[in-house]
Amino acid sequence: MVFGYFNRNIEEELVIPPGSDNRLEPGLADQGQPTYFLPRRHAWIFRVKVPADWGTSKELVWTLTSHGRTEKAYASLQPDEEILERQIMTRGNLSPGLDDPNKPPSVSIAPVEGSSVGKPVMLTALVTDDGLPKPRTPKVRPAVDTGKAQTNSATERPRIGLNVSWLQYRGPAKVTFDDAGPILVSKGRATNNAHFPEPGVYVLRATANDGELSTTSDITVSVVGH
Repeated sequence: MVFGYFNRNIEEELVIPPGSDNRLEPGLADQGQPTYFLPRRHAWIFRVKVPADWGTSKELVWTLTSHGRTEKAYASLQPDEEILERQIMTRGNLSPGLDDPNKPPSVSIAPVEGSSVGKPVMLTALVTDDGLPKPRTPKVRPAVDTGKAQTNSATERPRIGLNVSWLQYRGPAKVTFDDAGPILVSKGRATNNAHFPEPGVYVLRATANDGELSTTSDITVSVVGH
C-alpha cells in the first residue's frame, strides 16, 4: 500500500508522533509512516507491506488527528488502482512510457555519527546514474521589435541535471538545511548540512532526481542535548 498526505496549511509544519493520533490499522500503530508533516501535498511518501493473502475486501486505514480534527486514508488491493513503480518515480507522469531507456538514479546516504543540538551534521548523498536524460538548454525565441527594448523569451525550462533534495520525514522539531532546494550532484556526491533544534530521533530523506525519474533514501540521526 502506498500513502501520501496533503497538509492544508501553507506555513504550519505538524509533529504527530506514532500512537493514537497517528496510527495504522490493523496491526501496529507505527508502521513507518511520517511523523513530521510539511506544508501542502506530498504524494507516495511511504509504503506498507501487507500479507500475500490480504485479499481485495480488507482495508488498511491511516488515521491522523490534529487540532481536534481527525482524517482517515483507506487503502485496499484493487487491481484497477494498481500503482506502477514508474508512476512513483515520475511523480505521476509516466511519459515517455515504459520503454524509455532512461533508468532511475541510485542513491544512498553516507553514515553519520550522532549529533547534539546546535551542532550541524554534514549529509552526503552518494548518487549514480546512467546519464539520461541529457541536460537540456532552453530554446530562445528570436527577439521581437515592439518599438521598445527588444527581448528574448525562453520556450521551455532548462533541465538542471542530476540533483538531490532533502526533506524531514520524522523528528520532534523542525530541521533546517543549509540548501533548501535541489543540489547538483558533483563526482557522484551531493552534500548538505542539517541543523537540529531539539534532542530526539530524526529521519531525513534524500531524493535523487535525473530530471525525469527519482528515487529516495532515508537516514536516521540521533540528537542529544548540549
